[in-house]
Amino acid sequence: MPTTTSYTLTSTTILPFTDAVERVRTELQAEGFGVLCEIDVQATLHEKLGVDGEPYLILGACNPPLAHQALSAEPELGTLLPCNVVVFEHEGETRISAIDAERMLSIVGRDDLAPIAGQVREKLARVVERAAQA
Repeated sequence: MPTTTSYTLTSTTILPFTDAVERVRTELQAEGFGVLCEIDVQATLHEKLGVDGEPYLILGACNPPLAHQALSAEPELGTLLPCNVVVFEHEGETRISAIDAERMLSIVGRDDLAPIAGQVREKLARVVERAAQA
């Protein structure tokens, strides 16, 4: 089971970075998510600042049926989408983290969104857990 912080679901894996990214993509698809955007933070920081860093990739994931439900109830919720999942190396370890949708959507203050947030959290927790398995 992933560990949680105040806003993420995180697992460490023995998989190399590139393999972990592919596993995350596969597991996202298995849970009904598509990747809408991708940000290579390492490459961007190198290009813009000349900084060399460890591999760090942000995947903007979206589950269309759940996003539609949430946006129908609260149109401004789009400011919190897509749900980010990151794969990065830190101190020799590959880590996978996803946003905790329940905590994120709690800032909206709408109890009717809790079931949707719970579904997203469960799905992303499974993604993080399964993707981290070697």
